[in-house]
Amino acid sequence: MALSKETIQNLRQEYKAATLSEKSVAPDPISQFSNWFAEAMDAGIFEPNAMTLATSTPDGKPSIRVMLLKGFDKNGFTFYTNYLSRKGKEISRNPNGAILFFWGELERQVRIEGVLEKVSKEESEQYFHVRPVQSQLGAIVSQQSQEIQSKQLLLDKLQKLEKEYQGKEIPKPSHWGGYILKPQVVEFWQGGEARLHDRIVYKKADKNNWKIVRLAP
Repeated sequence: MALSKETIQNLRQEYKAATLSEKSVAPDPISQFSNWFAEAMDAGIFEPNAMTLATSTPDGKPSIRVMLLKGFDKNGFTFYTNYLSRKGKEISRNPNGAILFFWGELERQVRIEGVLEKVSKEESEQYFHVRPVQSQLGAIVSQQSQEIQSKQLLLDKLQKLEKEYQGKEIPKPSHWGGYILKPQVVEFWQGGEARLHDRIVYKKADKNNWKIVRLAP
């Protein structure tokens, strides 16, 4: 069914779930994110750890994709991927990146900008071995972002590796591991009536302190 321009233009949602103020947020963005993430989990949101990751080439050509957050702490936000994928190659040449969480049921989004670094080999090893076996094997099978002739080639290779590593520990491939995005700017967005959304931003002031400001919607 073809959709008219008017049909799309008239898609509209009023935001009334909550408000957000400078006085109500935590003193640092990690604590505030932890609060909101817990509320997203409590709300039963499907994959609340789903996030959009943006990277770019050195000359500024952007690319985005949906990833899954696998951990966060005072140092930043961690995810795992293939280092030889498009995103991995872009990060190696331009470590600036951004991630976005959108929790529509709560009328919230969180936007985080910062610098991407690889986590330690030990941390990547530890996480790799707690993944499901099929996921471990998939990391070996897939040359992520490369052109392939068919999916059947992947399935055949997976079947072969299943037999090869049956009952054995699967080695983490050298091209697979984690990144941490170390935040410099974190914005918390709460939908508001009349499109007067609340936007509270934390800007890194120094190693241990953040400046909190409000932005116009």
